[in-house]
Amino acid sequence: MKLQQLRYIWEVSRHDLNVSATAQSLYTSQPGISKQIRLLEDELGLEIFSRSGKHLTHITPAGKLVIAKAGEILREVGSIKTVAQEFKDEKKGSLNLATTHTQARYALPNVISAFMASYPDVSLNMHQGTPVQIAELASQGEVDFAIATEALEHFSELIMLPCYNWNRCIVVPREHPLTRVDSITLEQVANYRLVTYVFGFTGRSKLDEAFSRAGLEPKVVFTATDADVIKTYVRSGLGIGIIAKMAYDQESDNDLVALDASHLFDYSTTMIGCLRGTFLRGYMYRFFELFAPHLTRDRVEEAFKAANQSEVDALFSNLSLPVK
Repeated sequence: MKLQQLRYIWEVSRHDLNVSATAQSLYTSQPGISKQIRLLEDELGLEIFSRSGKHLTHITPAGKLVIAKAGEILREVGSIKTVAQEFKDEKKGSLNLATTHTQARYALPNVISAFMASYPDVSLNMHQGTPVQIAELASQGEVDFAIATEALEHFSELIMLPCYNWNRCIVVPREHPLTRVDSITLEQVANYRLVTYVFGFTGRSKLDEAFSRAGLEPKVVFTATDADVIKTYVRSGLGIGIIAKMAYDQESDNDLVALDASHLFDYSTTMIGCLRGTFLRGYMYRFFELFAPHLTRDRVEEAFKAANQSEVDALFSNLSLPVK
């Protein structure tokens, strides 16, 4: 059994069983990958992939277990390399983030600027996607950190650390009737057509829960993953917008009015998730602290020693998180 063979079966599984695409991504030949997979199957005495002619059709039940173990081994190999790099040059390396548009656009720019000023030789790569995609990338070890509000709790492989609380605002054109209301009620909001986030994005679940508790059916007429898109359609008159408060900019959005909605909806908490067992380099600890100052190295190390997420949550239960 060779490490190369384990990498091949792992990568083939990540490329939808397309051996040709896998070969291109690994800069090798398709016949070479197919041969090494066959040799591994012969050594193990089982099929990892089922075939129809020369094409792989699906992963066998045994193959799923073998591929999962291969992923664990490859991640451990990566950790060994990371340890070596830390002692070789603590200020060189790479940092891979996965996050949503809202975090990338509104929460991270200043953090990333400060980080790159301190670590100019660290290559920083950002992947954007849905919260589920982001969590999957982190749980598979394809990124170092996942930053999101939704979905991370569904992946037990991740250690999730709380960063900050945030709430929503309602954005309307300047002459909208709601601008003349002292304290907006949920019933008033429900009377208008709503433009807001896609379900599963940026704390959308808190919004739905609030309407459900009040026995109201919101008139959601348009959803998007991007707050800037939501604001565009508010400007076009499609409806009133509900977005993260941090996504309203007083200068660029001065044609809109942001109405406080923190009394209508529960706060959401943005989390940063990291694969359990990850070797954290010095600059990774620094990123934690820049993004969430309470995530000091001592606190993060203590969280990584916890046996499960419940113990991690207990470490931060008495901590007052900042609000954005």
